[in-house]
Amino acid sequence: QVHVVESGGGLVQAGGSLILSCAVSGRPISTQHMAWFRQAPGPEREFVAMSSISGSTNYADAVRGRFTISRDNVKNMVSLQMNSLKPEDAAVYYCAATQSYKRSYVSPDEYDSWGQGTQVTVSS
Repeated sequence: QVHVVESGGGLVQAGGSLILSCAVSGRPISTQHMAWFRQAPGPEREFVAMSSISGSTNYADAVRGRFTISRDNVKNMVSLQMNSLKPEDAAVYYCAATQSYKRSYVSPDEYDSWGQGTQVTVSS
């Protein structure tokens, strides 16, 4: 029911900035907890940031202070502003959504709807 599409990925030099966008259709994001995850080559999908329905946010320690998640309920979009990018930030970034209450919102299994990801590459 919820369709998620990420965009904005690309190649950025270390120290640079990039904005990722997540377009959501099917349900208003005002009814959805939204999050960004990332996955470098390998099995792990790592929590990056989340924005709750109530407006609270949470960030992984690795990105806190550098990344900002925000939502535009009118456009039904979520963004991830990434500043001071580091090579270790390189990954496929995924946008995720869930309507349900979850314990922490930091695990991939807590989200129901996922985009296909957008690649972020950071040159050293």
